Amino acid sequence: MQTTPVRDLFRRTAELTGQIVTVAGWIRTIRDQKQFAFISLNDGTFFSNLQIVVNRADIADYDDIVRLGNGSAILATGLVVATPEARQPFEMKALEVMVEGNCPTEYPLQPKRHTPEFLRSIAHLRPRTNLYSAVFRIRSVASFAIHRFFNERNFIYVHTPIITGSDCEGAGQMFKVTTLDLDQIKRNEQGEIDYREDFFGKQTSLTVSGQLNGETFAMAFKNIYTFGPTFRAEKSYTVKHAAEFWMIEPEIAFADLDDDMKLAEDMIKYIIRAVLAECPEEMEFFNSFVDQGLLARLNNVLDNDFGVLTYTEAVEALVKVADRFEYPVYWGCDLQTEHERYLT
Repeated sequence: MQTTPVRDLFRRTAELTGQIVTVAGWIRTIRDQKQFAFISLNDGTFFSNLQIVVNRADIADYDDIVRLGNGSAILATGLVVATPEARQPFEMKALEVMVEGNCPTEYPLQPKRHTPEFLRSIAHLRPRTNLYSAVFRIRSVASFAIHRFFNERNFIYVHTPIITGSDCEGAGQMFKVTTLDLDQIKRNEQGEIDYREDFFGKQTSLTVSGQLNGETFAMAFKNIYTFGPTFRAEKSYTVKHAAEFWMIEPEIAFADLDDDMKLAEDMIKYIIRAVLAECPEEMEFFNSFVDQGLLARLNNVLDNDFGVLTYTEAVEALVKVADRFEYPVYWGCDLQTEHERYLT
């Protein structure tokens, strides 16, 4: 079966106008006007929905179609018609609608805004919402941009171990991995767990960083990067902490701090440009409904060089306004979030 992605209809509207195409996707909403109905269809290939006009005179099972629930899966064949005076540049005039799977009336995603807290309770359905479809599509584009960036600069992509026996960060906040029977843990005379019968014969954990492995590869390939899942058993429930996330770790041989800073700036700008170019609809959605001013800030990043100052210069600048901060500032201290926010 050959179907046309909704993305193609939006990106190649002039070419496909007047053509009969078949689309496959899930109903977002249906509005029944008795003699005709409007179906908003999303197939996952594009942020915006395709509007399908279903005419009672053209569709034999019209009454069954308009009773379909939100989330139902359909195949629709129809004529692509330009609508220059309407909100959308085109629509599909349905010639045939086939039901692949009806959705029950208790389907929880209705045509309204849902909070992230509610969507967390139905995680298996949230990719169908505008918010999370935008998030995951941008994440995909950003991930490919990361690989392109390093590939264009002849970096070697290294897969570092997920299960490891080393604590790269040295903080000990790691998720443990074991096949031992937790109800019958054997301990030695010192009360320590005996890992000799464990799968690896030693204590193992989920990785907190691929840096150690990356450094050894950099000594052979010169420029490498790792990009994979990382796990931190830190019970700190803030926007800056996550139990699982994907981390980019480049390692560059024969380089100094200036080279490192330039690589970081170039990479961030490269990813931003890729996302703005490939996901304009998603970014406009975020700018309008999630974080107003987002596009202006991102373009400001692209249009300006990153500011650079030494640690000493940073401390000197902070000391001048020390009364603004909760944490004291002195040479040798670790800069806190409030200090970083002021500097940036």
